[in-house]
Amino acid sequence: MGSTTPAIRGGAGRRQGTGRRGAVVAALMLSMALAALDSTAVSTAVPQIVGDLGGFSVFSWLFSGYLLAVTVTLPVYGRLSDTFGRKPVLVVGAAVFLLGSLLCAGAWNMGALIAFRIVQGLGGGALQGTVQTLAADLYPLAERPRIQSRLSTVWAVSAVAGPGLGGVLAAYADWRWIFLINLPIGAAALWLIVRHLHEPQRERAQPARVDWAGALAVFACGGVLLTALVQGGVAWPWLSAPSLTLLGTGLALAGVTVAVERRAAEPVIPGWVWRRRTIAAVNLSLGALGLLMVAPAVFLPTYAQSVLGLAPVAAGFVLSVWTLSWPATAALSQHVYRRIGFRDTALLGIGLAALILSAFPFLPYPGSWWQPTLLMLLLGGALGLFQLPLIVGVQSTVGWSERGTTTASVLFCRQTGQTLGASLFGAVANGVLAARLGGAGDLDSVTRALDGGTVPEATRRAIADAVHAVYLGAAGAAALAFVVLLLVAPRRFPVLQD
Repeated sequence: MGSTTPAIRGGAGRRQGTGRRGAVVAALMLSMALAALDSTAVSTAVPQIVGDLGGFSVFSWLFSGYLLAVTVTLPVYGRLSDTFGRKPVLVVGAAVFLLGSLLCAGAWNMGALIAFRIVQGLGGGALQGTVQTLAADLYPLAERPRIQSRLSTVWAVSAVAGPGLGGVLAAYADWRWIFLINLPIGAAALWLIVRHLHEPQRERAQPARVDWAGALAVFACGGVLLTALVQGGVAWPWLSAPSLTLLGTGLALAGVTVAVERRAAEPVIPGWVWRRRTIAAVNLSLGALGLLMVAPAVFLPTYAQSVLGLAPVAAGFVLSVWTLSWPATAALSQHVYRRIGFRDTALLGIGLAALILSAFPFLPYPGSWWQPTLLMLLLGGALGLFQLPLIVGVQSTVGWSERGTTTASVLFCRQTGQTLGASLFGAVANGVLAARLGGAGDLDSVTRALDGGTVPEATRRAIADAVHAVYLGAAGAAALAFVVLLLVAPRRFPVLQD
């Protein structure tokens, strides 16, 4: 059972076919840049957006609403791409994303902008999952590291450039251009996909059936549970009526989802995703990756500004260096896993990551900027060795008809891990701050202190202790991923012939 490469129209010769494939790859890279730029550019324009539209009390939903929509649609789009092909799913997803961007640019208040960001997220789920799946379709196993490292580089560069671009547009033009700039980029990607990607017709023993009931159940269950995780401890206490109601409703919907999916002829989340050791191990491991990524991404900038005394731009640099080493070691990882295998390469990467994260609490206080920067550079390198071999490896264990579902399940688990990590580590940080400051401190008070320009010494030490605790928790997540790979994943992935 082998994978089938999408047909790249035109050309009896290899050169023309390669050119067509290059055009499709360019479209995938544009799509990846689109999603990454939009996610990061909005963050620096929040003051201008709030000043124009109001709604400061709910602006966090600009990010939470988008994240929820992306996460809960990933499994649905993955299954649809296995049923109807990658091209229609990617085209529809890109069109929905661009429609959401256009609507965001015309938003008249914060509520409308949040609603339109959710529309964007409904399309963003298709972009993230289908781009990764098509990358595996287009290239045989020997060449997949190259395309995956290109996509990682595009994401890294876009993630670094996004905040700066958002700040420039908000300061010198208008925050609405952050969304309008998506239109020409997305239109170019759409044209390249429509023009150059042509998938072969695949005969099915019976007409395709879409599990719409399962898709609705997955969407409802994921939306309720992720909302509980995102808002718990932020909008309301964890043991409050809203949190308990959402968690109880989410668990009930999870039971309904399992019942619906067990009866479906072609379920959105088929049982084999968790019955196969390789896929289950990769899902759990990348869920732990999403969890541990929250520690530096969310808490390191605050640490750099309040403890090290760096300006916001310099603090952003301390964080961004891991986006330089991550794609570099991802590109080189093929030379390692061809010798020792996918699992052992990932074990090496996540083992190093656990050690690096554990070293953070031992940094001197207050320390110098280069110390956490060096650790972040090393952490990015370790995670590049960890993530890419798992994605390439798990995609190579399934054929075309299962690759979309498999890729989506992996990305879904990573996104869910990030959501869980934000809630879990936020609670840890708030708990440490409250203990150190006598119950008078939390992350919001730290933010206000930073805005005021001066951070009292007691608060600085409390922040350092809180971030140290978060990094230890992230090291625990890395250790969990190590154990899962060691005990659950087979030493040699059952790779199919291309």
